[in-house]
Amino acid sequence: MNFTDLTITLEELTKTSKRLKKTYILSELLKKVPQKYLEAVLMLSEGRVFPAWDERVLGLSDQTALKIIHNATGESIDTIKKLWSKEGDLGIVTEELMKKRKQMTLAHTTITVEKVFTNLQNVASIEGKGSTDKKIGLVTELLTSATPKEAKYIIKIVLGNLRIGIAEGSIRDAIVWAFFEKEINFKYDDKDNTFEVDRKVYDQYVNATQHALDILNDFSEVAGIAKKEGLKALEKISITPGKPLNVMLFQKAENLADAFKTVGKPAAIEVKYDGMRLLINNDGKKTICYTRRLENVTKQFPEVIEAVKKQVKAKSFILDAEVVGYDKKTGRYLPFQTISQRIKRKYDIEDIAKKYPVEINVFDVLYLDGKSVIELPFKERRSLLKKCVKEKKKELVLAKQIITSDEIEARKFYEEALSEGQEGVMVKNLQAAYKPGSRVGHGVKVKPILEPIDAVIIGAEYGEGKRSTWLSSFKLAVMDENKLVEIGKVGTGIKEKTEGVTFLELTKLLKPLVQEEHGREVIVKAKIILEITYEEIQASPTYNSGYALRFPRVKNLRLDKPLREISTLRDIVRIYKKQRGKEN
Repeated sequence: MNFTDLTITLEELTKTSKRLKKTYILSELLKKVPQKYLEAVLMLSEGRVFPAWDERVLGLSDQTALKIIHNATGESIDTIKKLWSKEGDLGIVTEELMKKRKQMTLAHTTITVEKVFTNLQNVASIEGKGSTDKKIGLVTELLTSATPKEAKYIIKIVLGNLRIGIAEGSIRDAIVWAFFEKEINFKYDDKDNTFEVDRKVYDQYVNATQHALDILNDFSEVAGIAKKEGLKALEKISITPGKPLNVMLFQKAENLADAFKTVGKPAAIEVKYDGMRLLINNDGKKTICYTRRLENVTKQFPEVIEAVKKQVKAKSFILDAEVVGYDKKTGRYLPFQTISQRIKRKYDIEDIAKKYPVEINVFDVLYLDGKSVIELPFKERRSLLKKCVKEKKKELVLAKQIITSDEIEARKFYEEALSEGQEGVMVKNLQAAYKPGSRVGHGVKVKPILEPIDAVIIGAEYGEGKRSTWLSSFKLAVMDENKLVEIGKVGTGIKEKTEGVTFLELTKLLKPLVQEEHGREVIVKAKIILEITYEEIQASPTYNSGYALRFPRVKNLRLDKPLREISTLRDIVRIYKKQRGKEN
């Protein structure tokens, strides 16, 4: 299959903003793709060459891409940088320069999807001395054989900025539309951008495909099964230890009364720990730990492997747990960021483990002694945990839990969790199954609502692709006596065209305030103030305030506020100490 065929589809997807249209375009491509090319086509359509859970990466930076483009086009690095500054997208830059080169040489060799896919996978496997030059050579080989349009998308995939607006739900639906068109009686109206199906049958096929995706986490594998084996094969897919799956997610309840209303009474109330969620897998031979983002962090948590070996009495299992750091001297739980630094760490893991030991808090079991138990009620799964887990404080324990219908008792438990420095509580339906990836009311979380802060923008960065003319990431600061100190960056909560705070509006406000430019980054005069919400405040060495906002989001643009009325560092410290009992 020629790479041009995929490139044409990617172009079509880029040109429309209509979700249904994008889904239809992708489904039409999938119908034509031979079974052996499905993996490559779907992976490349996602802008990747490995499944989401695979640890391998291409390891190519913007600077390396500049060298690749230079090698393929003959243009100087300075010329490429100037064009990049103008366009904001190295893929577009590559296309323009390759057009110029092709006019001069008229050279072009047909390249296949398989060739692009294989070359890029090989890039990830290159290590050792001279590896960068070898990687550059493999990608340069592709560019010199490619058309300008193909070159554009190769560079975008290499840099991980494909951004064609295809969400996971759209890829799932495209698989259903492509391979079960007759079964669901599918008809698409291009003029009105609407579709018709047998809704009852359609929901069955969508649910089966989503079920398979939640367990396999690989669109190409699911598409292959759908095309070759059909509905029953998708429905039969079951979890197996050693392969990551999507954890069950929970919505946030407004308060405990709302939580009981959602899950029913009685309910299990559990501590919501301020740690790192891990799925601990054991296939009878080895133990593997995955984060909720499907990262394999087994090497980063050697003490977890040891504790599981000693304290879990089962032949095979998948445990859902939260590992929480604690202070060896006081025994007090520590905030998330004390262990989060382990994730990207490759060296000195044992030293960090000794400095910041962790306690494993197990709260669910998905697989036990050779079979899946996710369909069992939560109450029964908890009983299985009690039988197979031998608890040892500050090593491996079951999540602290009460079962109650009494809101007063639940409130007391909730306040105790906060006083211990934890995030809040989980409220769970005792009869609910475990649904990977779902937010279905089987459980909810209750956490404190923190007051918003007013922060001033002191810097920003231009986006990429369609956002290349907009400032889209904003550096925030608060006041510390008579100077400004950084508190983090924000890029969410801002709209593109609809009502509310928009990228265009902020760009227009900030451009006259630019004092310095460094590539796509700018430093601006401190004048534009934003009201910011966030999940919590963390201690952080990254910013000179000593603190950082976790998951900040723009709530409002405060043009009415003068600089002297923004939040202060003293406010930040007060909120930091108050949240989850840190002041005790």
